[in-house]
Parts: sequence; C-alpha cells; structure tokens
Amino acid sequence: MNFPRFVSTRLRRKPIRADGQRGFSATVSRIGVASIALGLAVMIIAFAVLFGFQRAVEQKVFSLAAHLRVTQFSLNRSFEETPMPLHSPVYDDIKKVPGVRHIQAVAHKGGILKTPDELQGALLKGVGRDYDWATFRPNLVAGRLPDFTKDSADSKEVVISQRLATLLNLKPGGGVVMYFLQDPPRVRKLQVVGIYETRLDAEFDSQLIFGDLRLVQKLNGWKPDVVGSYELYVDDVTRLEWAANDVTRLLTPEQDIESVTERYRPLFDWLTLLDRNMVIFLALILVVCSFNMASILLVMMMERTPMIGLMKALGSTDWQIRLIFIYQGIALISRGLLWGNILGLGLCWVQERFKLIPLDHEAYYMSTVPIAWNWPVVALLNGATLALVSAVLLVPTIVITRIQPVKAIAFTK
Repeated sequence: MNFPRFVSTRLRRKPIRADGQRGFSATVSRIGVASIALGLAVMIIAFAVLFGFQRAVEQKVFSLAAHLRVTQFSLNRSFEETPMPLHSPVYDDIKKVPGVRHIQAVAHKGGILKTPDELQGALLKGVGRDYDWATFRPNLVAGRLPDFTKDSADSKEVVISQRLATLLNLKPGGGVVMYFLQDPPRVRKLQVVGIYETRLDAEFDSQLIFGDLRLVQKLNGWKPDVVGSYELYVDDVTRLEWAANDVTRLLTPEQDIESVTERYRPLFDWLTLLDRNMVIFLALILVVCSFNMASILLVMMMERTPMIGLMKALGSTDWQIRLIFIYQGIALISRGLLWGNILGLGLCWVQERFKLIPLDHEAYYMSTVPIAWNWPVVALLNGATLALVSAVLLVPTIVITRIQPVKAIAFTK
C-alpha cells in the first residue's frame, strides 16, 4: 500500500479536528479549487476566442485572395498583371502538385464606378467558370452569384462589396457604369447581381468587385487563352510554404509566386502578434495559480503541524510526509481542472450556439465573438496546468524538513 497516498486520502475524507469541525484549510482549499477552475476556464475561453478570430479572418482572406498566386514577373507594381498563357505546361503541371487542391485563372482591371450621384474607385477581378465560388459563398449577404456559363459573350454581371454598395447606393438588380482609364478610355454598363461583405475594408471591401474574366480580356485586348494570374488553393494551410516551394520548381524564370501571407503581411503579422500576447497571458495565469496553491499548501501544513511531528516521531521520513501534502495539492488541482473544463467549455458552447456576445464589426471584422474548438490545445492546457502547478508544490513542502517532532507535537493552535 502507498502510505503517503493512503494518509492523504484519509485526510481529505475526515475533518481534521476532534470536534468534527473543518479547519481553516478547508475554506482555503475551496478557494484554491476555485482559482484553478477560474484560471483554466479563462485560458480555454481565451484560446477558443483567439483561434476563432484567427480562423474567421483567415477564411475571409482566403475566400477572396486564395492561398498562392502565380504571375508573370514584372517591375510594374500596379494591380493589373502582365499577361500570361492559360493553356501551358506550367498550368497543367501545377494541377499535379501534391497538396494543391484547386487552380483558377483570374485577371484584374482598375477603374472607376459611377452612378448619377456618386463615383468610387474599384478593382475588377475577372474570374472564369473554374472559380471556386464555394469558398467565396459564405461572404455573400444579398443577391446571387454571377452566371458566367454562357458561351456567346462576356457577362456584365458583377458582385460588389457592401461598402461600395452603400457608398454608391446600389442594390442587387441595379446598374452601374465603370470607366476604365486606358488609351483609349472605355466604359461598360455593369449589372449588380450580388453583394458580399468581409469587413476587411482596407484589403478588399473598399475596392474589390467580381466580374467576368472575358470582360477583362476584351478590355485589355487579350486572346481567350491569356490571363493575368493563376490562383491556387492548397489542402493544408499550415504547409503553405512547402506547397509554394513545390510550385516554384515548375515555374519559368519569367514567372513569380506569392503567398497570401506575403501579399497581406501586415494583417498576418498582426494575427501572429496575438499568439505572442496569448503566451504571456497564459504564463501570468499559471504563475497566479501556482502561487495560490503554494499558499494553500502552507496553510494546510501549518494546521497539521502536530500531525507532522507525530508522524516523524513514529518514523516517517520527510519525503513521505511531503508526498502526503503533495497528493493533497494534486487532488485539489484535479478538482479545479474538472470544474474549469465544465465552466470554460460550457461558456464557449453557449457563445457558439446562441451568439450572445456581440462585437463592433467595424473594429473586429465580425459581429459576434467567434469560437473555434481546438481539442489538442484544451488537453495541453489541462496537462500544463497540472504539471506546472504540481511541480511548484514541491517548494512549500520543504518546510516539513525543518519541523522538529518534539516542538511540533506540543504545537497548539
């Protein structure tokens, strides 16, 4: 039989005073359990919100910009690309690269949207039949997606952002004129069939509209087999760099590849900074929980000083007695972890299901607090809390080695 564990279990089950009343350590123990539970719950909620926020922002960016973009190398830094062939060995070889889920041809053309009362600069993104609308569809807030299936001519249907629709007072079914500043200038009457919203105004909503690739080709005087760039989606975003390296080996010297994280580096650097802040937050909570448990263990040992002296007099070693209190501390931590998981996961479920906590979408790009479930991280938080706080319990039990049996037995409260 494990002697320290047996004594620790008996001490938790029975009151420590002869009159049947629980000592002060019982109250302090409840506080310790509550502090562990609250700390773990806060960490679970914080990470669930962080991952939810990062995932929501990344999905918005990926739905409009894809994971990778292949262009013809050029010193021109404008939105409009240098033309490149669609039907080429490079295009066919990219389709065969492991990890590349989808490839689509697009082209961009800058211009000015004009209504009778307003005008606004915009960037027309021409897309074809191969465009991945399934990824884009969650952003659609009104109307429908454009139909580019007709073979006879280019479609004039476009999807614009909610921001542009508000500025130009447009709704699905309305018309807008777009001026293209080229030599000679050209004008096209476009029909708004849908409105999207990502709330990423600086990157997308303030300028980007979606139209027919054939329209951009005609405006630029390109042949049907000439496009502006290839957009690629990968299966695993965490292996984006590896996929980019595999694709790079297939490109010609005149072609260049750019990942979405490089293209929108300030946005993704900001998301990375959130990870660093969360690590600091996690460390602070673990320090507070460890300090609380160490203090509680000291109170428990002070209250049981006569018992410690008696056990030493009966031949128990210092390490055996230390283990008794360490086991007690671990039991309290385990109870705290149980209640912390119930509280943290429960509140996350309620928020995910009922969307109770709103957000300012102008500042946070979404209207409610997002939640993302990451079970490995939840398990890691539980394991880290249990291991680190339990390890800290070794420090206060050193006091036991300095207790003298004779004085301890005579110790009175």
